[in-house]
Amino acid sequence: MIPPEWLKAASERLAGKIHRTPLTHDAERGLYIKWENKQKTGSFKVRGALNKSLILEDWEREMGLVTASAGNHGQGVALAGQIIGAEARVFVSEDAPIVKIEAMRKLGAKIELVEGGYHEAEEAGLVFTKRNDAVWISPYNDGHVIAGQGTIASEILEEVPETAEMTWVVPLSGGGLLSGIGAVLGNQAQNAHVIGVQVKSAAFMHGLFYKGTQAGIQDLPTLADGLAGAVEDKSITIPLIKNYVDEVVLVSEAKVAEAIAFAWKEYGEKIEGAGAVGLAAVLSKKVPQEPSVVIISGGNIQPEIHAEILARYEE
Repeated sequence: MIPPEWLKAASERLAGKIHRTPLTHDAERGLYIKWENKQKTGSFKVRGALNKSLILEDWEREMGLVTASAGNHGQGVALAGQIIGAEARVFVSEDAPIVKIEAMRKLGAKIELVEGGYHEAEEAGLVFTKRNDAVWISPYNDGHVIAGQGTIASEILEEVPETAEMTWVVPLSGGGLLSGIGAVLGNQAQNAHVIGVQVKSAAFMHGLFYKGTQAGIQDLPTLADGLAGAVEDKSITIPLIKNYVDEVVLVSEAKVAEAIAFAWKEYGEKIEGAGAVGLAAVLSKKVPQEPSVVIISGGNIQPEIHAEILARYEE
């Protein structure tokens, strides 16, 4: 479990260094929506990356930061590297969105393109870290990264205490975000109903949650590129999610696209596929019809893809 003092320390450590993102209320649909697309780097990922980086010793910072990323976590690590004065190196699938690769470069990260998908990038990054005595900043398999992601829930509960009794709908891949939110809710809001949402195209944690294995699950192309890739073997997020989460649901690519278009039309918000899965679950009635908290985890979508989706769903 994530110690309560780590969760409290993360909120204190990040105060003033990240944005306190908007929480809006759609009364008609009974939704409280947390807009992490408004976060620094356009994604929640900076919370965990920075929380982990800020606790490093000076000698660790000198070794440099290394990670693997579909783009958002890499931006978070790059920004953390700027703040603490450390070099950041990110291993990225060659198929990662160009907009995310360029954003990482602009933040000063050294990019290592890897043939294959996210899983191959993660393996290459871990090998480099061991060979070069660098510091690995996992996107999810790290207690302090998880605690940083959990600050989202702390902010929401502080702003709207009644959300402690609601359903929470959270994007899910390796499980850092869901584990962090689940840990906070487990300490402060035990009556909350916690649901993780994945795309059918990369349902690895869904397999681990219900069957105890991700064997045989395909990693297919997806609009939710930030949710792609298998979960690291023996990741601490696996038992955390089994402990804190009530269910994991899957949504289709079509429903993700529909949610992206809906967010723009109804709320004027530009969100990416990974950030849209929670809203997709609500719109497709995959979650109970009751007051809910929906986490929009990011907004870094390739502009032409966003434009094509909006055109497709234009009335």
